[in-house]
Amino acid sequence: MTKSELIARLIELNPHLTPRDAERVVATVFGEIADALADGDRVELRGFGAFSVKKRDARVGRNPRTGETVQVGVKNAPYFKTGKELRERLNDGAE
Repeated sequence: MTKSELIARLIELNPHLTPRDAERVVATVFGEIADALADGDRVELRGFGAFSVKKRDARVGRNPRTGETVQVGVKNAPYFKTGKELRERLNDGAE
C-alpha cells in the first residue's frame, strides 16, 4: 500500500474527511513518528508495534566494485518490532 492508497482508504472509511484533511492526517502521523525517532525517542503503537532507533557501530566495509576497504562511520538506523496482535494476525492459520 502506498501513501496515496492509504489516504484514499482513509477517505473511503471516513466520508466526512476531505482529501486535503485526510492527507494532513497521514502526513502528521508520519511526521510525528519521524520527529520522535530523530529525537531518539521510541514510538509504541499498542497492538501494532514499536519504532525505535538502533545505533550501528563504525566498521570496515568493502567497495564491491574495487574490493578496496572503506571505513563506514557510525549510523543510526530505524528499527520496527511488531506487536503481539499484529504478529498473531499475520500468522493466523499459518502452519
